[in-house]
Amino acid sequence: MINSPYIRKPASVQSVMLQVLLALVPGIAAYVWFFGAGILVQLAIASAAALAGEAAMLAIRGKPKALFLTDLSAIVTAWLIALTFPPIVPWWLTVTGTLLAVVIVKQLYGGLGQNPFNPAMAAFCLMIVAYPALMSQWPAAGQLDFKTQLDLIFGGARQVDAITGATPLDALRTALRSAASADSELHGLRASQLMDGPAFGALGGKGGEWVALAYLLGGLWLIQRRIITWHIPAAFCGALFLTAGLLWSVRPDSFASPIFHLASGGAMLGAFFILTDPVSGATTARGKLLFAAGAAVLTYVIRAFGAYPDGIAFATLLMNILVPIIDMKTQAPVFGHKKD
Repeated sequence: MINSPYIRKPASVQSVMLQVLLALVPGIAAYVWFFGAGILVQLAIASAAALAGEAAMLAIRGKPKALFLTDLSAIVTAWLIALTFPPIVPWWLTVTGTLLAVVIVKQLYGGLGQNPFNPAMAAFCLMIVAYPALMSQWPAAGQLDFKTQLDLIFGGARQVDAITGATPLDALRTALRSAASADSELHGLRASQLMDGPAFGALGGKGGEWVALAYLLGGLWLIQRRIITWHIPAAFCGALFLTAGLLWSVRPDSFASPIFHLASGGAMLGAFFILTDPVSGATTARGKLLFAAGAAVLTYVIRAFGAYPDGIAFATLLMNILVPIIDMKTQAPVFGHKKD
C-alpha cells in the first residue's frame, strides 16, 4: 500500500491546451447545429492567422518556433476569438483581431505566460470599438445557409437588415426599455412576457441556450480533469445570478431574470474558458473568487445599463487590471511567519 504524500505528474502546456480545445468541441457542435457551419470557417481562419502571427514574432524574437507553435496556446486563443466574434464577420476582421491578440497582446508582452490581459478579449474589445456595425451582425438560429455564410465571410454583399437580427440580450433590453415607458402598450409587462420573438428560446436565446449548455458540460469536464478549479466558474455564475436576481425580484418589468442572463450571451463561455485563463486571471483561491465575482457584477452592469449587449469582454479586461493587487492581498501567509 502506498501512503501519502502523492506526487502528480506535471502536465505539459500542450496537454492542458489540448484538453481545453476538446472541452470546446461540444459547444462548437451545438453552434454548428443551430447557426450553421460558417463558424468552422472562422475557426480555420483564426487558427491560421494565429499560427502565422506567432511564427513571425518568434522568428523576430529569436525563439524556437517548433516548441511554441506546437503548444496549442495560439490555437486556443484563435478559437476563443472565433467563438466570440459573429460567425459572418468578414475574413479580414477575424484575421486582424487574431493578429492583434497574438502579436500585440501576447508576444509583445513576452509571449506565453507573460501577458497581463486576456488576448482573445482584448481582440474582441478592439474590434467592437473599431467596427461596431460588423461586430453587431449576428444571424438568428437557422437563418442562413452555409453558402450564404461563405459569401458574407469572403466579401459578399451585406444587406444587414436581411441577414441579421438583434441578439437575445439586446432584443430583451430594448423591449424592457420600451415597456418601461408609461405610454407604451408594453408598459408593466414582465421580461418573461416579452420573450416571445424569434430570438428567444425557453430560457435564453434560441439555439444559444443549447450552446451555453454545451459549454457548461465542457467546462465541468475541465473541472473533473483538474485543468481548472471550481472557484472562478462558481463565483462568476453565482454572482451573476445574485446580481441579476436582486434587480429582477425588485423590478421584473425592467430587468431580465437571472436564468436568462446565465443562458444567454457569453456567460458560460466566459465562466469556464475565458476568465479561467491561468495567465491573466487571479491565481489564489480567494483571489479567484473575488476576480470572478467582480467580473460578473461588471458584466451585468454593462448588459443592463451599458451600450453593449454583452459585457464579458470588457469585464474581463477591467478585472485583469486588478489581478496583481487581488493576488497580493489574498496570498496565504508564509508558514512560520506572522500575517501582516
